[in-house]
Amino acid sequence: MYSQIDANKRKTYLLIIIFTAVVTGIGWFLNYYFGYGYQSVAIALVISAVMSLVGYYKGDAIALRTTGARPISKEDNAYVYRMVENLAITAGVPLPKVYIIDSPALNAFATGRDPEHASIAVTTGIVEALENEELEGVLGHELSHIKNYDIRVMTLVIVLVGAIALLSDWLFRFHFHGRGRRSDGKAGGVLMIAGLILIVLSPIIAELIKLAVSRRREYLADASGALLTRYPEGLARALEKISRSSAPLATASSATAHLFISNPFKRKSVTNLFSTHPPIEDRIRRLRELA
Repeated sequence: MYSQIDANKRKTYLLIIIFTAVVTGIGWFLNYYFGYGYQSVAIALVISAVMSLVGYYKGDAIALRTTGARPISKEDNAYVYRMVENLAITAGVPLPKVYIIDSPALNAFATGRDPEHASIAVTTGIVEALENEELEGVLGHELSHIKNYDIRVMTLVIVLVGAIALLSDWLFRFHFHGRGRRSDGKAGGVLMIAGLILIVLSPIIAELIKLAVSRRREYLADASGALLTRYPEGLARALEKISRSSAPLATASSATAHLFISNPFKRKSVTNLFSTHPPIEDRIRRLRELA
């Protein structure tokens, strides 16, 4: 577990370094082709720092807001709240904030920068559909993400991936307004080509960044969650019900999809190469091997 925590902390720094390099490269590009001076590089570094800080400190709030999660207290839903409370005590982590998403979809996720600043969100659909032991399995899985610091990397990815998409769009649009020391035709043409390339590549870059988080974390969270509840069959049955559900989560986006316990879009991919989730059948099989 401790090696996984250390690996996740290293990945956090690596993601920030990669993002800073990309944004700084764009700043250098603008300086070279438009003669804006090295202030463009300085601005790029400032943007990188600001976006990294936003991702680190506010990424969880962004994830919760965009998915439509609302906070609950023990009085609002004692069943879910007490279950999270009891499992947090067993896991030895501070009680995370508990959220509900009003959706018939069967899903859940955890977010935050560390166990002291963590949140768990579950849909109304998953609360209604699962038996007690099954819901415990799901919550145990999410608490394992918190304990292993998976949430820090997963949450940071939301903002940085979104920023890459925005930068590609901005670079393309800038072509129509940019002026500089080079001939407008040459500079504008190069900028447009660069923008088009980044627009085409940004979804791939985003998926590769999310894959850097590693699908292996889902297997580890399944195993850790089963160890926490001491009942692997509970999570296995929960995953079976989740896989049979056809209701997508309307408020999910490609930027937040990797947070969830299962693919929130409920569509089959042509290939599993860029999937942020391992095949659910494999997860069920591994859990039953633990039992």
